[in-house]
Amino acid sequence: MSSEELDSLASLYTEGPNPKTTDLDTFDTVRVLEVMNDEDQLVAPAVRRVLPQIAQAVDLIAAARRAGGRLIYIGAGTSGRLGLLDAVECPPTFGTDPSEVLGLIAGGENAFVRAVEGAEDDPALAVTELEAAHVGPSDVVVGLAASGRTPYVIGGLRYAREQGAATVAISCNPGARISAEADVAIEVLTGPEVLTGSTRLKAGTAQKLVCNMLTTASMVRTGKAYGNLMVDLRPTNAKLVDRAQRIVAEAAHVDRDRADRALEAASDHAKTAVVMLLADRDASQAAALLALADGNVRRAVALAASPSERSV
Repeated sequence: MSSEELDSLASLYTEGPNPKTTDLDTFDTVRVLEVMNDEDQLVAPAVRRVLPQIAQAVDLIAAARRAGGRLIYIGAGTSGRLGLLDAVECPPTFGTDPSEVLGLIAGGENAFVRAVEGAEDDPALAVTELEAAHVGPSDVVVGLAASGRTPYVIGGLRYAREQGAATVAISCNPGARISAEADVAIEVLTGPEVLTGSTRLKAGTAQKLVCNMLTTASMVRTGKAYGNLMVDLRPTNAKLVDRAQRIVAEAAHVDRDRADRALEAASDHAKTAVVMLLADRDASQAAALLALADGNVRRAVALAASPSERSV
């Protein structure tokens, strides 16, 4: 890295010293925690200021999902791990196939648990990984970089745009380089860290909040919730089986025993069980209604009540 690039890095908000913590090493434990907590209070308001841009990104992702496209996160270090973390949580939470939301991290999956030196500095690595994922016009690629200047992310966003994919950039610095490479630029200005340059702190928290919004809101917009209930979750362990029973019981206003019987008839698919109970249909009929309603429970129940669909 040239001296000019180093000077540029030092000028970033995320790399600057925090005047509130210049004597951090002299603070007692409680004071360290207090100042960290004080700084954390700045994150949610910073995210709120960019909600219009986040909404644009959500709408892109929802549109891509309706067209059969994917959400693909790319990032390095902490940013890459946050994208990968959000991606792997989608199948159990929303019943998505693992291929619907991907997380690509500089250095490959092993970089999630162990840093791969120099991987983030190579823009060609992202191109190779996006080529392997066959990124195309139906996809949305979200680049995560607290600094906003990671070469891996820049290379990936450029390639994604060349392939016709929609692109989103998430950074924590104003005028970030990755912003220029994206259709939607989300710059969450969290300021200098308590520990200078440690962007796993406020910047990491901000990126996690934005990722939460992107997947949750886009999944809600594409029928993955009924009210505030995760009706498409996969009950793959005892806790999730219990949660599925509670979701069906609450959504359909029935007791747990009836919810359990409906789930069993629906092959443990909570969404189908809910439609069975609300629309008074058997499992195959409920599944047919959901197919007609593009997976939306509320529309499926409304269809069941319409004269033209009562035979379903």
